[in-house]
Amino acid sequence: MSNLTYGDLRQDYRAGFLEIDSVDKNPIQQFTNWFDEAIANKIMEPNAMSLATATKEGKPSCRILLLKDIMPDGFVFYTNYESRKGKELDENPIGAMTFLWLQMERQVRIEGKIEKVSRADAEIYFKSRPRGSQVGAWSSPQSQKIEDRNFLENKVSEIELQYSGSENLPMPSFWGGYILKPIYIEFWQGRSSRLHDRICYELNQKNEWDIFRIAP
Repeated sequence: MSNLTYGDLRQDYRAGFLEIDSVDKNPIQQFTNWFDEAIANKIMEPNAMSLATATKEGKPSCRILLLKDIMPDGFVFYTNYESRKGKELDENPIGAMTFLWLQMERQVRIEGKIEKVSRADAEIYFKSRPRGSQVGAWSSPQSQKIEDRNFLENKVSEIELQYSGSENLPMPSFWGGYILKPIYIEFWQGRSSRLHDRICYELNQKNEWDIFRIAP
């Protein structure tokens, strides 16, 4: 058995560096550049992210989701509107995303306002999903208590039977997309001795991006 303690677990980062004069003036384009590099480096599921939301009283929750689109004004994901995060976003439509590409020693933090995408756009994405994922969207009462695994299996069977003659299922009324429109984005590049590079973008009152460095 290892004698290592939590405090002994450390890694010195040396993969790269980040300077203000090397980043794009638009943070969404800068994110796209890094995302493309993550794909080129064969990072497993580079679109995996943590999404933090909170109730109107400020009680937070966080979970891992998959980014499904990058738009000129924000970052898109899809979910059940009746899930915990959906209910929290109804109460308090702000949130934060974090992406970690550990093999590249990079992290991106995004904060902003969240709103629903149009139903038409959501339906386009829903139709592109594998049929099993479409069935899953109908079958799972996301975030609600269920008796056991059999509940889900039986629900899947019911939905499969109901739509047995259809190649694609209709999109549920309780399912759709959200877009996080950023007001703050931080790009983090690991550096040696924990002196990491942190380049930030913040939307100012003129609706323009201020770019600055913060201490690690």
